[in-house]
Amino acid sequence: MVDWVLNLTTAFGLSTSAGLNAYIPLLTVALLSRFTDLITLEEPWSALTNGWIIGLLAVLLIVDVLADKIPAVDSVNDVIGTVIRPTAGAILFAATTQHTLNLSPILALGCGVILAGGVHAVKASARPVITATTAGAGNSVVSSLEEAVSAITAVLAVLFPYLVLLWIFLIVLLLYLIVRRRRLRAAAHKAAPATDAATYEEF
Repeated sequence: MVDWVLNLTTAFGLSTSAGLNAYIPLLTVALLSRFTDLITLEEPWSALTNGWIIGLLAVLLIVDVLADKIPAVDSVNDVIGTVIRPTAGAILFAATTQHTLNLSPILALGCGVILAGGVHAVKASARPVITATTAGAGNSVVSSLEEAVSAITAVLAVLFPYLVLLWIFLIVLLLYLIVRRRRLRAAAHKAAPATDAATYEEF
């Protein structure tokens, strides 16, 4: 029962990691499966361990990292990610549960889509707020943080799966507080001119 829960947590962590960056957890799983015995992939997911696929994932990761640092381009990248990230989440959930949990492929794919898609939705909705409040200056910083979180989550999901749920909870809480604070500041900034005008008219 413990192994079942840990394996499910691994799939959960990898899929949520894909919601931030599709290629980091895919590349992590591909490399660990090819060079270690930490992850076992069965057909058709074992294709991820092919050298050409690993090389392609590495190139796509570099392109994604660069695109996500540029204002406006990052928004286009998020639109593309609406398809790619949930797909990556579905692949990761199905690939990492097939050998251990024997879940229905449709159920596994659906879980991956929902998890990665949910994280992607939060990321995509928060980015315009950050862009507007920092004039684009904060995009590269936030993007780097997202990539770091994706990488840490992917590694924890494989090596320390029992820490994944706590880690994800802390991340979601932090993101919520950041976005909420930014929105409150933006609302206060918009309300300030109206208040000043009303005071001037009364005077």
